[in-house]
Amino acid sequence: MADLVYNSLKKKLMDADIDLAADDIRVALVTSSYTPNQDTHEFFDDVTNEVTGTGYVADGELLASKTVTQDDSNNKAVFDAANVVWTTSTITARGAVIYKDTGTPATSPLICYVDFGSDKSSSTASFTIDWNTGGILDLSDV
Repeated sequence: MADLVYNSLKKKLMDADIDLAADDIRVALVTSSYTPNQDTHEFFDDVTNEVTGTGYVADGELLASKTVTQDDSNNKAVFDAANVVWTTSTITARGAVIYKDTGTPATSPLICYVDFGSDKSSSTASFTIDWNTGGILDLSDV
């Protein structure tokens, strides 16, 4: 599976229903059993097989130091945030789901899925997501 942007995000951005810089944006870890569906998965309650384990709390972590920047040289906008660390954790994850947290999974819109390429594990150690240096998500010319 490759990284993907959920199609519902595109409409929600155009409707101004999601403000990536101001809203509570979370990242949740999922196992290899989760199969994201770009077309039909819209809210966090559509996500299955969230990771469980020592040092991981259900619904994931709130992203910190979020930024949205405009890149006129490359004709895109970029969303980024600080790397995320689950300290002293014992977990195995295949990917991460980023979503806007409304406090209710059935109304918390999905943003994107990040595929780690293979299972990543920690054993009583830090599990860290080092976001791409180009940002978590970029929206380019179509």
